[in-house]
Amino acid sequence: MQEKRYSTMTTYELQQEIASLNEKARKAEQMGMVNEFAVLERKVIMAKSYLLNPDDFKPGELYQIEGDPGVYFKIEYMNGVFAWGYRLNGKGEEALPISMLKKLEERG
Repeated sequence: MQEKRYSTMTTYELQQEIASLNEKARKAEQMGMVNEFAVLERKVIMAKSYLLNPDDFKPGELYQIEGDPGVYFKIEYMNGVFAWGYRLNGKGEEALPISMLKKLEERG
């Protein structure tokens, strides 16, 4: 069976795919299959990106990187569900799936 691309899936299909991938990742982790776990984890990140609206991510703004506390990413431009830019104190341009980016908390 031909696998559907995340970009063509409905919200419901994406949620089902994420649940399935999370279950497979849990099993891979339990069995000590580190590489398989890492691949599945990345697929979840990609699928989650398609549940978000790329228009909510603005070039020039700073975001925290999910799972990497204290590391910030500045978006230069968007390309689909990828934010291209730079980590502060990083080396060179890179692209991150938007599900890895968190808006900075407002400080009041």
